[in-house]
Amino acid sequence: MNLALKDPFELAQDYPDALTDDLKSGHATTLRFNRKGDYLASGRADGKVVIWDMETYGVAMKLNGHWKQIQSLSWSRCGRYMLTASQDCRATLWDLATQSRIRTAKFEAPIYTAELHPYNHFLFTVSLFEDHPYLVDITSPIATKHRIPTEPLTDTEPNVKQATTSAIWSVQGNHIITGTSKGFINIIETSTLRIIHSSKLSTGLFSLLRLTSNGRQLLANSTDRIIRVINMPDLGRIRLSNHTTADEDDDPEEDYLDPSTIYLSADHKFSDVVNRLRWNHTSISPTTTSTSSTTSATADYVVASTYMKRDIYMWELRNNSIVRILENREEPAVIEWHPSKPLLACTSIETGTIQIWGIEPQQKWSALAPDFTEVTENVEYVEREDEFDVYPEEEHKKRREDREDEVVDVLTPLNKRTNGQDVNGEDEVEESFVLPMLYNIEDSDGDDQELIRMGVGTMRKKEINEGKAYEGDKEEDSIIANAAMAQATKNKKKR
Repeated sequence: MNLALKDPFELAQDYPDALTDDLKSGHATTLRFNRKGDYLASGRADGKVVIWDMETYGVAMKLNGHWKQIQSLSWSRCGRYMLTASQDCRATLWDLATQSRIRTAKFEAPIYTAELHPYNHFLFTVSLFEDHPYLVDITSPIATKHRIPTEPLTDTEPNVKQATTSAIWSVQGNHIITGTSKGFINIIETSTLRIIHSSKLSTGLFSLLRLTSNGRQLLANSTDRIIRVINMPDLGRIRLSNHTTADEDDDPEEDYLDPSTIYLSADHKFSDVVNRLRWNHTSISPTTTSTSSTTSATADYVVASTYMKRDIYMWELRNNSIVRILENREEPAVIEWHPSKPLLACTSIETGTIQIWGIEPQQKWSALAPDFTEVTENVEYVEREDEFDVYPEEEHKKRREDREDEVVDVLTPLNKRTNGQDVNGEDEVEESFVLPMLYNIEDSDGDDQELIRMGVGTMRKKEINEGKAYEGDKEEDSIIANAAMAQATKNKKKR
């Protein structure tokens, strides 16, 4: 088949392959995109949180409420609230509309991870270092903590002490999925905090669990140097303990899922068999589907940052094969995939810089005008009959006045519409929160932000390698000039 005749959108690349930008504001240690992907939150080693505007790559907001390194970030579904967890044993809920702290919960040990409930921002799970995990309710100023069980249902290792190292929510929030230090995956009912299923899938510690937007794929990173993509059942079909047959909305023909029939298995396993590499962090691409059903949507790619290396590995799920190895300038740490674009953000362990990996845009001359056509060879142009007709001045004036009467709204963001759809195709019921927009990039308070004037009222950030070649040539010319002057002085002395 001739690829030139195919739709260019079908041939479009859907994974990043080029380093497009660098973001610098302190030493970043962790990253998290919001649900829409228009903001990127980065936690720093000094306890501050920086929120980046992904349209301008400028700093939209800074939060200062911790005094030790940020360990975990979690956005609410609407994007207005954020939960920050730090090594200072505190988890803080922020209201980004007022840039203020709403609640703060203190624990007896440093925090591994903390995740907000999908629909209730006053409820979150937390996993602690060498301590019990908790389900925390911060509806009132005094936090209410409920211990989450860790010991799995199976009694294959009854006398082995375990710890919960990662805890996340299901899509509806009715269940909690936890990973333990002995390689167990537990599914816990939120209302009763009772383990309804346990599976041992690894011989090491689960350092990261991440669920796709439809809840059918679970990404798990383990210290046994194997990245797993686990096929998850529809947890929304499990009958909850507080659900009785006497309920008015009970449907006797509804197909409920029995927890005892759940079987978890790793559909995909990724590792480096030759070098036995360890993985610092991993992420999964957003789910895509060709049908209207979101339950059949699957992710396409998995990326991972390597330990003591500068490479970023990328695998394709459909073929179970490696696609690219991105060569980073520094050792990457936390890596996150954009919720809707082929774009990666990763932090550097050495300098704390945030690298943005994307796709270099190709020039499309057909975008210059609606009727512009690209040709590969010379063709004879046939002039239209009315192409160069001269219209009366009155008609030109009337058309211009009609265009001036049109009202153009350039201030209202598009994602404030409530009848649209989100990036996963789901109906958007709630109104998405929008941070104050950076109409002027000079208002950004980003560190080391060098701006270049493009024109009247137009600024842009300086590119990574811009001006380096010129500076090198200038230095080389200076060396040559000094050598020539020294040689001329030497010849003059001989005479």
